[in-house]
Amino acid sequence: MNGLNETKPVGMTLLGSLLALGLIIGGWALGAEIKGIRLGDRYITVRGLAERTVKSDLAVWPIDYKEAGDDLQSLYSKTEADRKTILQFLSQQGVQTSEIELGVVRVVDTQANEFGGGNRAPHRYIVEQQITVMTSKVDHVAAAAQKTMGLLQQGIVLSSERGQGVAFRFTALNSIKPDMITEATKSARAAAERFAVDSGSKVGSIRQANQGIFSILPANSGGDTGGSDGGGSYGSNPDSSLMKTVRVVTSVEYYLEK
Repeated sequence: MNGLNETKPVGMTLLGSLLALGLIIGGWALGAEIKGIRLGDRYITVRGLAERTVKSDLAVWPIDYKEAGDDLQSLYSKTEADRKTILQFLSQQGVQTSEIELGVVRVVDTQANEFGGGNRAPHRYIVEQQITVMTSKVDHVAAAAQKTMGLLQQGIVLSSERGQGVAFRFTALNSIKPDMITEATKSARAAAERFAVDSGSKVGSIRQANQGIFSILPANSGGDTGGSDGGGSYGSNPDSSLMKTVRVVTSVEYYLEK
């Protein structure tokens, strides 16, 4: 009986020791978790900007022209003569035949849908055609577009109903994307380090990063750095500018360390 009585205090003591050890370990783990949460909450969100000025590498120039009259056969002849004149003009500007696409001839009969007494068009037929220039010789096209007055002086009526004008495009975006993302990330890191110095901290690892969207804008257009791809929200058509600004804004979250 005495042996049993002696064993009971020893067991109780051991159980108490294990309980105390468990509380100590649990408290340490909880403290470590709270510390980790607090450290995890210490981060900063910064933006990094990268910009490059580039030159368009593709020009698309739709040239619409039309003739109006009452004799369809003579209109076809005049349209054919206009086409030859325009092609000769383009050749003189250094545009090759392989860079020219001829659209179909379109004939509008202005009287076909008339239903009695309204105002009648001055001519019954309108014959239209579009010639499209697509070339990498952007300088040639930019210069040629300034000389179309010569076509008007030869009696060729150029139409602006389908958005007449040269569209200059930059197609090599993928070739500069990696370097620009690197530049924007470095810019974000520099901004984070400036903040860390002011707050007595150090910049740690990246918590989260967003590459951002590339925008192509007319050169020197300014505008918000948060625009969408293509830059159409800046009040100016980017396709109208030979020189362009390519911009990307990255958003990066960095942990801050003491």
